[in-house]
Amino acid sequence: MKRGLFVTGTDTGVGKTMVTAALARALRSVGINVGVMKPVTSGCRESDGELISDDAELLAWAAGVECDGDVAPYCLREPIAPADAAKRDGVRIDFGKIAESYDRLAKRHDFVLVEGAGGLMVPLCGGLLIADLVRHLELPLLVVARPNLGTINHSVLTCFAATQMEIAVRGVIVNRYPAEPGLAERGAAHQIGSLCGAPVLGVWNDLPGEPEAVVERLAGQFLASPEHEIILRILTQ
Repeated sequence: MKRGLFVTGTDTGVGKTMVTAALARALRSVGINVGVMKPVTSGCRESDGELISDDAELLAWAAGVECDGDVAPYCLREPIAPADAAKRDGVRIDFGKIAESYDRLAKRHDFVLVEGAGGLMVPLCGGLLIADLVRHLELPLLVVARPNLGTINHSVLTCFAATQMEIAVRGVIVNRYPAEPGLAERGAAHQIGSLCGAPVLGVWNDLPGEPEAVVERLAGQFLASPEHEIILRILTQ
C-alpha cells in the first residue's frame, strides 16, 4: 500500500469533502506533511475562462498547500456524473494522468488524501468506475456515510463492493449527525459497525457555517476526542 487514503461516500452529498478537509487539517496540526487530491470534479465554476474545483480549493486550504493541476487534474463543467460531464466537455479521463499526479504529490508529501466523486460505483470513463481508480492507485478506503434512514443499506453495500474488488476498507465515518437525532440516526452507527466488516471511526456532527469554519470546528472536535491518535494510526498505517 502507498502512503495515502482514498475517501469515498455512500452517496452524493454525504459531506466527504468536509471530512477529507478536516482530516487534512488534523494531520497537518499533528505535524504530518499531508497532500490532498480531488482527481475529478464535476460541476466546477468558471473564473476568468478557467474551471475551478471548489472542493479541491477547500482541500488545499485545509492542508496548507497550493491547489495546482496535480491536486485537481480534471475539472468538468456540468454537475452530473463525471463520465457524462467529461463527454460534454470533450475530455477523456485518463487513469494514467491521475496516477502521475498522485505520484508527484506522494513525492512531495508524507501522506496523501484523495477524495473521490460520489460513491464507488460512479462511472468515470469507458465503463471504469471510481472503484477501479481506487484499485489503480492501490489505496485503502475510508467510507463517509450519512446518518439517516437508508444509510445502513448504502454503507454495507459500499463496504461489500469494496471487499469484492479487493479494496481494503480502513473504516467508516458517519457524518452530518443531527443535533436532535431520530430513532434511525441513533441506531445507524452501531448497525454499520456490526455489519460492514470495518470499524466506525467516528460520528461527526452536522455543523452550520462557511466551509472553512466548519472544517476548523470538525478538525478541532476530532483532535479533542481521546481516541483521535488511534484513529489517525488506523487511517495512516
